[in-house]
Amino acid sequence: MQIVTTHKNTDFDAFASTVAATVLYPGTIAVLPKSANPNVKAFLSIHKNMLSIYTSDEIDMNQVNHLIVVDVNRWDRLDGMEKLKQKQGLEISLWDHHLNDGDIEANWKCREDMGANITLMIRKMREKNETLTPMLATLFLIGLYEDTGNLRFPSTKAEDAHAAAYLLEQFADLNVLNSFLRQPYGEKQKNILFEMLKTAERTSVNGYNISFSKMDIEGHVGSLSVVIQMYREIMNVEAAFGIFSNKGQNRCMVIGRSSLDSLDIGTIMRALGGGGHPGAGSAMLKTTDPDAVEAMITDLIQGNQQASVQIGDIMSFPVITVSPDTKMQEVAMILREKGCTGVPVIEGEKIIGIISRRDFRKVRKDSALNAPVKAFMSKNIITIEPGRSPMQAARLMVKHDVGRLPVVENGRVIGIITRSDAMNYFYDLLPNR
Repeated sequence: MQIVTTHKNTDFDAFASTVAATVLYPGTIAVLPKSANPNVKAFLSIHKNMLSIYTSDEIDMNQVNHLIVVDVNRWDRLDGMEKLKQKQGLEISLWDHHLNDGDIEANWKCREDMGANITLMIRKMREKNETLTPMLATLFLIGLYEDTGNLRFPSTKAEDAHAAAYLLEQFADLNVLNSFLRQPYGEKQKNILFEMLKTAERTSVNGYNISFSKMDIEGHVGSLSVVIQMYREIMNVEAAFGIFSNKGQNRCMVIGRSSLDSLDIGTIMRALGGGGHPGAGSAMLKTTDPDAVEAMITDLIQGNQQASVQIGDIMSFPVITVSPDTKMQEVAMILREKGCTGVPVIEGEKIIGIISRRDFRKVRKDSALNAPVKAFMSKNIITIEPGRSPMQAARLMVKHDVGRLPVVENGRVIGIITRSDAMNYFYDLLPNR
Protein backbone atom coordinates (compact mmCIF):
# COMPACT_ATOMS: atom_id res chain seq x y z
CA MET A 1 0.00 0.00 0.00
CA GLN A 2 1.26 3.48 -0.79
CA ILE A 3 -0.05 6.58 0.94
CA VAL A 4 0.61 10.31 0.71
CA THR A 5 0.44 12.75 3.60
CA THR A 6 1.44 16.29 4.54
CA HIS A 7 1.89 18.58 7.52
CA LYS A 8 -0.51 19.36 10.34
CA ASN A 9 -2.62 22.52 10.05
CA THR A 10 -2.86 21.72 6.37
CA ASP A 11 -3.04 24.72 4.08
CA PHE A 12 -4.13 24.71 0.45
CA ASP A 13 -0.65 24.17 -1.00
CA ALA A 14 -0.19 21.10 1.19
CA PHE A 15 -3.71 19.85 0.41
CA ALA A 16 -3.28 20.42 -3.32
CA SER A 17 0.10 18.66 -3.27
CA THR A 18 -1.45 15.69 -1.46
CA VAL A 19 -4.13 15.33 -4.11
CA ALA A 20 -1.54 15.89 -6.86
CA ALA A 21 0.41 12.89 -5.56
CA THR A 22 -2.61 10.67 -6.18
CA VAL A 23 -2.44 11.78 -9.82
CA LEU A 24 1.30 11.21 -10.17
CA TYR A 25 1.24 7.92 -8.25
CA PRO A 26 -1.87 5.99 -9.35
CA GLY A 27 -3.42 3.93 -6.58
CA THR A 28 -2.05 6.16 -3.83
CA ILE A 29 -4.29 6.83 -0.83
CA ALA A 30 -4.46 10.45 0.36
CA VAL A 31 -4.14 10.74 4.15
CA LEU A 32 -4.76 14.19 5.59
CA PRO A 33 -3.98 15.32 9.14
CA LYS A 34 -7.00 15.92 11.37
CA SER A 35 -6.07 19.60 11.66
CA ALA A 36 -6.57 21.68 8.52
CA ASN A 37 -7.15 25.34 7.81
CA PRO A 38 -10.82 26.41 7.79
CA ASN A 39 -10.87 27.16 4.06
CA VAL A 40 -9.40 23.73 3.31
CA LYS A 41 -12.11 22.12 5.45
CA ALA A 42 -14.73 24.11 3.56
CA PHE A 43 -13.38 22.92 0.21
CA LEU A 44 -13.33 19.32 1.43
CA SER A 45 -16.88 19.58 2.70
CA ILE A 46 -18.20 20.66 -0.69
CA HIS A 47 -16.02 18.32 -2.78
CA LYS A 48 -16.05 15.24 -0.53
CA ASN A 49 -17.80 13.14 -3.20
CA MET A 50 -15.12 14.03 -5.75
CA LEU A 51 -12.10 13.34 -3.55
CA SER A 52 -11.14 10.21 -1.67
CA ILE A 53 -9.53 11.41 1.56
CA TYR A 54 -8.64 9.37 4.66
CA THR A 55 -7.22 10.03 8.12
CA SER A 56 -4.39 8.05 9.68
CA ASP A 57 -6.87 6.22 11.95
CA GLU A 58 -8.43 4.63 8.87
CA ILE A 59 -5.14 3.24 7.55
CA ASP A 60 -3.48 -0.04 8.57
CA MET A 61 0.08 1.22 8.85
CA ASN A 62 1.39 -2.34 8.79
CA GLN A 63 0.32 -2.56 5.15
CA VAL A 64 2.12 0.62 4.06
CA ASN A 65 5.30 0.02 2.06
CA HIS A 66 5.59 3.39 0.29
CA LEU A 67 5.12 6.76 2.01
CA ILE A 68 4.93 9.94 -0.07
CA VAL A 69 5.45 13.15 1.91
CA VAL A 70 4.61 16.55 0.44
CA ASP A 71 5.32 20.14 1.53
CA VAL A 72 7.17 19.14 4.70
CA ASN A 73 10.39 17.39 5.72
CA ARG A 74 9.94 16.65 9.42
CA TRP A 75 8.37 13.68 11.14
CA ASP A 76 7.02 15.75 14.04
CA ARG A 77 4.85 17.77 11.65
CA LEU A 78 3.10 14.66 10.32
CA ASP A 79 -0.07 13.32 11.93
CA GLY A 80 -0.38 9.68 12.95
CA MET A 81 2.75 8.47 11.15
CA GLU A 82 4.73 7.41 14.23
CA LYS A 83 4.61 3.69 13.33
CA LEU A 84 6.14 4.38 9.94
CA LYS A 85 9.08 6.35 11.32
CA GLN A 86 10.80 3.19 12.54
CA LYS A 87 9.48 0.80 9.91
CA GLN A 88 12.18 -1.21 8.17
CA GLY A 89 12.18 -1.34 4.38
CA LEU A 90 9.74 1.56 4.02
CA GLU A 91 10.18 3.43 0.74
CA ILE A 92 9.85 7.19 1.15
CA SER A 93 9.38 9.77 -1.60
CA LEU A 94 9.60 13.45 -0.70
CA TRP A 95 8.33 16.57 -2.48
CA ASP A 96 9.24 19.78 -0.69
CA HIS A 97 9.86 23.38 -1.71
CA HIS A 98 11.49 24.23 1.63
CA LEU A 99 15.27 23.87 1.69
CA ASN A 100 15.63 23.80 5.47
CA ASP A 101 17.09 20.73 7.13
CA GLY A 102 14.63 18.00 8.08
CA ASP A 103 14.79 14.52 9.55
CA ILE A 104 12.82 12.52 6.95
CA GLU A 105 15.35 10.42 5.07
CA ALA A 106 13.82 9.75 1.67
CA ASN A 107 14.82 7.19 -0.95
CA TRP A 108 13.79 9.69 -3.61
CA LYS A 109 13.20 13.38 -3.28
CA CYS A 110 12.38 16.50 -5.23
CA ARG A 111 13.48 19.49 -3.18
CA GLU A 112 13.78 22.86 -4.83
CA ASP A 113 13.32 26.46 -3.78
CA MET A 114 9.94 27.40 -5.21
CA GLY A 115 7.08 29.71 -4.29
CA ALA A 116 4.63 26.81 -3.96
CA ASN A 117 5.14 23.08 -3.57
CA ILE A 118 2.38 22.31 -6.06
CA THR A 119 4.49 23.98 -8.77
CA LEU A 120 7.07 21.19 -8.51
CA MET A 121 4.36 18.59 -8.96
CA ILE A 122 2.72 20.41 -11.86
CA ARG A 123 6.08 20.33 -13.64
CA LYS A 124 6.03 16.52 -13.42
CA MET A 125 2.41 16.36 -14.55
CA ARG A 126 3.25 18.38 -17.64
CA GLU A 127 6.17 16.07 -18.40
CA LYS A 128 3.81 13.09 -18.19
CA ASN A 129 1.07 14.86 -20.18
CA GLU A 130 -1.45 14.29 -17.40
CA THR A 131 -4.99 15.47 -18.08
CA LEU A 132 -6.56 17.51 -15.29
CA THR A 133 -10.22 18.03 -14.58
CA PRO A 134 -11.31 21.65 -14.01
CA MET A 135 -11.85 20.81 -10.34
CA LEU A 136 -8.26 19.56 -9.91
CA ALA A 137 -6.87 22.50 -11.89
CA THR A 138 -8.82 24.85 -9.62
CA LEU A 139 -7.61 23.14 -6.44
CA PHE A 140 -4.00 23.23 -7.61
CA LEU A 141 -4.27 26.91 -8.55
CA ILE A 142 -5.75 27.74 -5.14
CA GLY A 143 -2.74 26.08 -3.51
CA LEU A 144 -0.34 27.92 -5.79
CA TYR A 145 -1.98 31.30 -5.28
CA GLU A 146 -2.25 30.90 -1.51
CA ASP A 147 1.43 30.07 -1.03
CA THR A 148 2.66 32.79 -3.39
CA GLY A 149 0.21 35.48 -2.28
CA ASN A 150 -1.34 35.55 -5.76
CA LEU A 151 2.21 35.56 -7.21
CA ARG A 152 3.13 38.62 -5.10
CA PHE A 153 5.31 37.11 -2.35
CA PRO A 154 9.08 37.65 -2.78
CA SER A 155 9.58 33.87 -2.78
CA THR A 156 7.58 33.53 -6.02
CA LYS A 157 9.55 32.15 -8.96
CA ALA A 158 8.95 32.45 -12.70
CA GLU A 159 7.98 28.78 -12.81
CA ASP A 160 5.14 29.48 -10.36
CA ALA A 161 3.70 31.94 -12.87
CA HIS A 162 4.13 29.45 -15.72
CA ALA A 163 2.36 26.79 -13.64
CA ALA A 164 -0.50 29.20 -12.93
CA ALA A 165 -0.88 29.90 -16.65
CA TYR A 166 -0.94 26.16 -17.36
CA LEU A 167 -3.68 25.60 -14.77
CA LEU A 168 -5.76 28.38 -16.26
CA GLU A 169 -5.37 26.65 -19.62
CA GLN A 170 -6.76 23.55 -17.89
CA PHE A 171 -9.89 25.59 -17.06
CA ALA A 172 -9.18 26.41 -13.42
CA ASP A 173 -12.17 28.41 -12.17
CA LEU A 174 -11.17 31.79 -10.72
CA ASN A 175 -14.62 32.34 -9.23
CA VAL A 176 -14.29 29.18 -7.16
CA LEU A 177 -10.71 30.12 -6.31
CA ASN A 178 -11.73 33.55 -5.01
CA SER A 179 -14.47 32.10 -2.83
CA PHE A 180 -12.02 29.83 -0.99
CA LEU A 181 -9.04 32.17 -0.80
CA ARG A 182 -11.21 34.82 0.81
CA GLN A 183 -10.91 33.53 4.36
CA PRO A 184 -13.69 34.31 6.86
CA TYR A 185 -13.31 37.61 8.66
CA GLY A 186 -16.06 38.19 11.18
CA GLU A 187 -16.85 40.19 14.29
CA LYS A 188 -14.45 38.21 16.48
CA GLN A 189 -11.53 38.80 14.11
CA LYS A 190 -12.47 42.47 13.77
CA ASN A 191 -12.43 42.92 17.56
CA ILE A 192 -9.03 41.23 17.84
CA LEU A 193 -7.58 43.49 15.14
CA PHE A 194 -9.03 46.55 16.91
CA GLU A 195 -7.46 45.52 20.22
CA MET A 196 -4.12 44.86 18.51
CA LEU A 197 -4.11 48.32 16.95
CA LYS A 198 -4.95 50.02 20.26
CA THR A 199 -1.65 48.82 21.76
CA ALA A 200 0.35 48.75 18.53
CA GLU A 201 4.03 49.65 18.66
CA ARG A 202 6.81 49.62 16.09
CA THR A 203 10.35 48.56 16.82
CA SER A 204 13.57 48.12 14.88
CA VAL A 205 15.53 44.88 14.94
CA ASN A 206 18.76 45.04 12.94
CA GLY A 207 17.24 47.69 10.70
CA TYR A 208 13.96 45.87 10.04
CA ASN A 209 10.75 47.71 10.94
CA ILE A 210 8.77 45.22 13.00
CA SER A 211 5.65 45.20 15.12
CA PHE A 212 4.83 42.68 17.85
CA SER A 213 1.32 42.30 19.22
CA LYS A 214 0.63 40.20 22.32
CA MET A 215 -2.87 39.16 23.32
CA ASP A 216 -4.67 36.68 25.56
CA ILE A 217 -7.34 34.63 23.79
CA GLU A 218 -9.81 32.01 24.94
CA GLY A 219 -10.87 28.99 22.94
CA HIS A 220 -10.43 28.64 19.21
CA VAL A 221 -10.30 31.72 17.02
CA GLY A 222 -10.11 31.11 13.29
CA SER A 223 -8.51 33.21 10.56
CA LEU A 224 -5.90 34.82 12.82
CA SER A 225 -3.51 34.72 9.88
CA VAL A 226 -5.83 37.10 8.03
CA VAL A 227 -5.81 39.41 11.05
CA ILE A 228 -2.01 39.45 11.18
CA GLN A 229 -1.73 40.21 7.47
CA MET A 230 -4.16 43.13 7.82
CA TYR A 231 -2.32 44.29 10.94
CA ARG A 232 1.02 44.32 9.10
CA GLU A 233 -0.43 46.30 6.21
CA ILE A 234 -2.14 48.85 8.48
CA MET A 235 1.00 49.28 10.59
CA ASN A 236 3.05 49.61 7.39
CA VAL A 237 5.90 47.50 8.78
CA GLU A 238 8.13 44.98 7.06
CA ALA A 239 7.15 42.20 9.45
CA ALA A 240 4.46 41.65 12.05
CA PHE A 241 4.14 38.97 14.70
CA GLY A 242 1.00 38.09 16.62
CA ILE A 243 1.62 36.27 19.90
CA PHE A 244 -1.66 34.81 21.17
CA SER A 245 -1.58 33.27 24.65
CA ASN A 246 -4.17 30.70 25.67
CA LYS A 247 -3.63 30.26 29.40
CA GLY A 248 -6.40 27.70 29.68
CA GLN A 249 -4.51 25.38 27.34
CA ASN A 250 -1.05 26.56 28.50
CA ARG A 251 0.14 27.30 25.01
CA CYS A 252 0.96 30.18 22.75
CA MET A 253 0.20 30.57 19.04
CA VAL A 254 2.67 32.70 17.06
CA ILE A 255 1.82 33.95 13.58
CA GLY A 256 4.19 36.00 11.45
CA ARG A 257 3.97 37.87 8.18
CA SER A 258 6.79 39.53 6.25
CA SER A 259 7.05 41.57 3.07
CA LEU A 260 10.78 40.90 2.65
CA ASP A 261 12.42 37.71 1.44
CA SER A 262 15.47 38.51 3.57
CA LEU A 263 13.34 38.40 6.72
CA ASP A 264 12.35 34.75 6.40
CA ILE A 265 9.33 34.02 8.60
CA GLY A 266 9.47 30.31 7.77
CA THR A 267 13.02 29.98 9.11
CA ILE A 268 12.06 31.77 12.32
CA MET A 269 8.96 29.64 12.84
CA ARG A 270 10.82 26.40 12.17
CA ALA A 271 13.25 27.35 14.92
CA LEU A 272 10.23 27.65 17.22
CA GLY A 273 8.92 24.22 16.20
CA GLY A 274 6.49 25.41 13.54
CA GLY A 275 6.85 26.05 9.83
CA GLY A 276 6.08 28.33 6.94
CA HIS A 277 7.56 30.25 4.06
CA PRO A 278 9.60 33.45 3.68
CA GLY A 279 6.45 35.57 3.78
CA ALA A 280 4.30 33.67 6.26
CA GLY A 281 4.45 31.08 9.02
CA SER A 282 3.24 30.00 12.42
CA ALA A 283 4.22 27.97 15.46
CA MET A 284 2.57 26.59 18.59
CA LEU A 285 4.61 26.85 21.79
CA LYS A 286 4.00 25.27 25.18
CA THR A 287 4.27 28.51 27.09
CA THR A 288 2.08 31.46 28.03
CA ASP A 289 4.85 34.03 28.45
CA PRO A 290 4.49 36.34 25.43
CA ASP A 291 7.48 38.46 26.46
CA ALA A 292 9.72 35.40 26.35
CA VAL A 293 8.37 34.51 22.90
CA GLU A 294 9.03 38.04 21.63
CA ALA A 295 12.58 37.84 22.99
CA MET A 296 13.13 34.52 21.20
CA ILE A 297 11.88 35.93 17.89
CA THR A 298 14.07 39.01 18.29
CA ASP A 299 17.12 36.83 18.92
CA LEU A 300 16.29 34.71 15.88
CA ILE A 301 15.96 37.77 13.65
CA GLN A 302 19.30 39.05 14.87
CA GLY A 303 20.82 35.63 14.26
CA ASN A 304 19.36 35.43 10.75
CA GLN A 305 20.66 38.89 9.98
CA GLN A 306 24.16 38.07 11.17
CA ALA A 307 24.18 34.99 8.96
CA SER A 308 23.03 36.87 5.85
CA VAL A 309 24.93 39.08 3.42
CA GLN A 310 26.51 42.08 5.11
CA ILE A 311 27.88 45.39 3.86
CA GLY A 312 31.40 44.07 4.36
CA ASP A 313 30.65 41.40 1.75
CA ILE A 314 29.63 43.77 -1.04
CA MET A 315 31.45 47.04 -0.33
CA SER A 316 34.14 48.37 -2.67
CA PHE A 317 37.72 48.58 -1.40
CA PRO A 318 40.36 49.89 -1.21
CA VAL A 319 38.75 53.30 -1.04
CA ILE A 320 39.83 56.20 -3.23
CA THR A 321 40.15 59.21 -0.93
CA VAL A 322 41.40 62.80 -1.06
CA SER A 323 42.81 65.13 1.58
CA PRO A 324 41.00 68.34 2.60
CA ASP A 325 43.66 70.44 0.83
CA THR A 326 43.33 68.66 -2.52
CA LYS A 327 42.35 71.15 -5.21
CA MET A 328 38.91 70.84 -6.78
CA GLN A 329 40.48 70.56 -10.23
CA GLU A 330 42.43 67.49 -9.10
CA VAL A 331 39.30 65.97 -7.56
CA ALA A 332 37.44 66.44 -10.85
CA MET A 333 40.23 64.55 -12.63
CA ILE A 334 40.10 61.70 -10.07
CA LEU A 335 36.34 61.35 -10.40
CA ARG A 336 36.59 61.31 -14.18
CA GLU A 337 39.50 58.86 -14.42
CA LYS A 338 38.25 56.47 -11.74
CA GLY A 339 34.61 56.60 -12.81
CA CYS A 340 33.52 57.63 -9.32
CA THR A 341 30.61 59.87 -8.44
CA GLY A 342 32.13 60.86 -5.10
CA VAL A 343 34.98 60.16 -2.68
CA PRO A 344 35.56 60.56 1.08
CA VAL A 345 37.73 63.39 2.35
CA ILE A 346 40.20 62.03 4.91
CA GLU A 347 42.35 63.93 7.40
CA GLY A 348 44.79 61.63 9.13
CA GLU A 349 42.65 58.49 9.42
CA LYS A 350 39.41 60.33 10.12
CA ILE A 351 36.70 61.06 7.58
CA ILE A 352 35.75 64.74 7.67
CA GLY A 353 33.61 65.06 4.56
CA ILE A 354 32.39 63.76 1.21
CA ILE A 355 32.98 65.40 -2.15
CA SER A 356 30.72 64.39 -5.03
CA ARG A 357 29.94 65.49 -8.55
CA ARG A 358 26.88 67.21 -7.14
CA ASP A 359 29.14 69.50 -5.07
CA PHE A 360 30.72 70.85 -8.25
CA ARG A 361 27.48 72.75 -8.86
CA LYS A 362 28.69 75.11 -6.14
CA VAL A 363 31.69 76.05 -8.28
CA ARG A 364 30.62 79.30 -9.97
CA LYS A 365 33.97 80.46 -11.39
CA ASP A 366 36.83 78.63 -13.07
CA SER A 367 39.19 80.11 -10.51
CA ALA A 368 37.34 78.20 -7.79
CA LEU A 369 38.72 74.96 -9.24
CA ASN A 370 42.02 75.90 -7.59
CA ALA A 371 40.32 76.08 -4.19
CA PRO A 372 40.77 73.22 -1.69
CA VAL A 373 38.11 70.53 -1.52
CA LYS A 374 37.34 71.43 2.11
CA ALA A 375 35.64 74.59 0.85
CA PHE A 376 33.04 72.64 -1.14
CA MET A 377 32.77 69.22 0.50
CA SER A 378 29.65 68.06 2.31
CA LYS A 379 30.26 67.82 6.03
CA ASN A 380 27.01 65.96 6.68
CA ILE A 381 28.61 62.51 6.68
CA ILE A 382 26.37 59.44 6.75
CA THR A 383 28.36 56.26 7.37
CA ILE A 384 27.56 52.60 7.92
CA GLU A 385 29.25 49.70 9.72
CA PRO A 386 30.44 46.60 7.79
CA GLY A 387 28.13 44.32 9.77
CA ARG A 388 24.97 46.05 8.59
CA SER A 389 22.72 44.77 5.79
CA PRO A 390 22.31 45.99 2.19
CA MET A 391 18.70 46.87 3.02
CA GLN A 392 19.85 49.17 5.82
CA ALA A 393 22.30 50.84 3.45
CA ALA A 394 19.56 51.39 0.88
CA ARG A 395 17.30 52.93 3.53
CA LEU A 396 20.02 55.35 4.64
CA MET A 397 20.68 56.41 1.05
CA VAL A 398 17.00 57.09 0.44
CA LYS A 399 16.47 58.84 3.78
CA HIS A 400 19.45 61.18 3.40
CA ASP A 401 19.44 61.39 -0.42
CA VAL A 402 23.06 60.31 -0.76
CA GLY A 403 24.63 58.13 -3.42
CA ARG A 404 27.32 56.48 -1.32
CA LEU A 405 28.08 55.49 2.26
CA PRO A 406 31.61 55.21 3.65
CA VAL A 407 31.98 51.95 5.58
CA VAL A 408 33.58 52.74 8.92
CA GLU A 409 35.08 50.36 11.46
CA ASN A 410 36.83 51.55 14.62
CA GLY A 411 36.79 55.10 13.28
CA ARG A 412 38.56 54.19 10.02
CA VAL A 413 37.11 54.08 6.51
CA ILE A 414 37.59 50.51 5.26
CA GLY A 415 35.31 50.58 2.24
CA ILE A 416 32.47 52.31 0.48
CA ILE A 417 29.06 51.19 -0.74
CA THR A 418 27.25 53.03 -3.51
CA ARG A 419 23.72 52.97 -4.85
CA SER A 420 25.01 50.76 -7.66
CA ASP A 421 26.49 48.28 -5.17
CA ALA A 422 23.19 48.05 -3.31
CA MET A 423 21.11 47.70 -6.47
CA ASN A 424 23.49 45.10 -7.91
CA TYR A 425 23.00 43.06 -4.76
CA PHE A 426 19.22 43.30 -4.83
CA TYR A 427 19.07 42.36 -8.50
CA ASP A 428 21.67 39.58 -8.22
CA LEU A 429 24.17 41.31 -10.51
CA LEU A 430 27.20 40.95 -8.25
CA PRO A 431 30.20 39.37 -9.98
CA ASN A 432 31.64 36.21 -8.47
CA ARG A 433 34.63 37.05 -6.31
